Amino acid sequence: MFNDLQGLNLFPTTTADIIVNIIVALICSLFIAWLYRRTQQGPGYSANFAHSIVLLSMITALVIMVIGNNLARAFGLVGAMSIIRFRTAVKETRDIIFIFFGLAVGMAAGVGYHRLAILGALVIGLIVYLLSKAAVGVPQKREYLLQFFYTPNGDTSPPYLSVMDKHCRHHKVINVRSSGASDTLELAYYVQLRQENRSNEFISELKHLRDLRGVSLFFDEEKF
Repeated sequence: MFNDLQGLNLFPTTTADIIVNIIVALICSLFIAWLYRRTQQGPGYSANFAHSIVLLSMITALVIMVIGNNLARAFGLVGAMSIIRFRTAVKETRDIIFIFFGLAVGMAAGVGYHRLAILGALVIGLIVYLLSKAAVGVPQKREYLLQFFYTPNGDTSPPYLSVMDKHCRHHKVINVRSSGASDTLELAYYVQLRQENRSNEFISELKHLRDLRGVSLFFDEEKF
């Protein structure tokens, strides 16, 4: 196996080869970054993350060209990279997929498999796009998380219940706790809205209630 590796010409021999490999990685990663923007759901899109995909792919291509078919370089780079600590948490599983997508394209471009890099980016990108538009696996009934603070005033029925009955198909309390030394309660509900396009109206009516404050509605990292 080692002899086979030695026989491979993974290291570009000319300046033109190096430039072409990096350009292919750039083109493919720009497509991936565009795809990430087009398929991103909600306001969780990060321009910095999209830029990082482009740079990651190009740097990966450069690393692959540095390693070539030299195992000593490969182990040396693994040791050097092990001292780096990444402290930024990746919130979404799909973000990890895009990171690996960029890495794979960069590796293919760095080795010189330009056709593989371009076709792989196009085919996988098309599948990602179709899955996002078809909403495969996305539940039809969307539940929101409603949170607010309520100070009881002795009423038999809290005033927010009538507003929730008006705008929600159903609601389920999931958490109630005392807020500090006062009588204020912090409540959390799972709610399913009757009309999602009227969520702002729902929140507005809750905020106008005298004994409520800090009203927030969450879904898919969205806050109303």
